Amino acid sequence: MAISKNKVVQFHYVLKDQEGKELENTYEDEVITYLHGYDNVLQGLEEALEGKDAGDKFEITLPPEKAFGLRQEDSIKRISKKYLKHAGRYQVGDAIPVKSEQGVQVVTVTKIGHSMVDVDINHPYAGQTLTFALEVVSLRDAEKEEIDHGHVHGPGGHHH
Repeated sequence: MAISKNKVVQFHYVLKDQEGKELENTYEDEVITYLHGYDNVLQGLEEALEGKDAGDKFEITLPPEKAFGLRQEDSIKRISKKYLKHAGRYQVGDAIPVKSEQGVQVVTVTKIGHSMVDVDINHPYAGQTLTFALEVVSLRDAEKEEIDHGHVHGPGGHHH
């Protein structure tokens, strides 16, 4: 069975920047589970996984446009510290999840004032060419309800 639209895919990855520095490693956490063909993972990853099968291991290098996008230079926003209370103590350079109109978004602290904080709303990896070492762990046919909802249900997926 090959990865194609309406397949539930589980995979691990190790993410590295252009210098080879490891940025993320899912082997230390949980396997990634998603419904293929519904833009539930990065565009470049979905394209690279198409046609692969359980047990396949490979590397893919993605330009910013297929990963986390290009950096938008006008993306510094000033927000009240009250919106960052959940983050506890933070410093300039820290990446913090913040609830926004688009859902949860990771922002990077650029300046801390008395009552306001300047944050960069670009994804921390925006503008970077990234290499993913991927391992397809498993795949299965999606259930009708998962297809109707456009995402995986149950372990590793969405719970209603």
